[in-house]
Amino acid sequence: METAFHMSLPCLSIEDTENFYTKNIGASLGRTGDNWLDIDLFGHQLTFIQAEKFNFNSPNYVFEGKLLPSFHFGVIVNIETWGELYAKLSDLKLKVVTQTTFLKDKSGEHLSFFIKDPNDYMLEFKSFKDSKDMFKA
Repeated sequence: METAFHMSLPCLSIEDTENFYTKNIGASLGRTGDNWLDIDLFGHQLTFIQAEKFNFNSPNYVFEGKLLPSFHFGVIVNIETWGELYAKLSDLKLKVVTQTTFLKDKSGEHLSFFIKDPNDYMLEFKSFKDSKDMFKA
């Protein structure tokens, strides 16, 4: 088994969360229970548990002149998958936030966009110009 991350987050609606990730993003549904579900997001496990809305005290920061959400999670994909997903979500008239290239002409250059899920979590999709630069300083 390759290394994968697992993240567990509260959600407001199991049904809305499942629909967003499976129908809009194209992720697979994993195990489910009465008040939780697992999502296979590009081989990584997201568990959503029905609960109240989570309150974040510091919602934003500035990077390269762009206002970005300080709390977010995401997936790094190849450029083809990134382009397909960006086009699909844009065509669905979902609000795609901050589609841009970060660290242009520097180590770690990548395309990035954010999108909100039904629980107001910001999900980021990145594609590095050179995947070897993912952790390079």
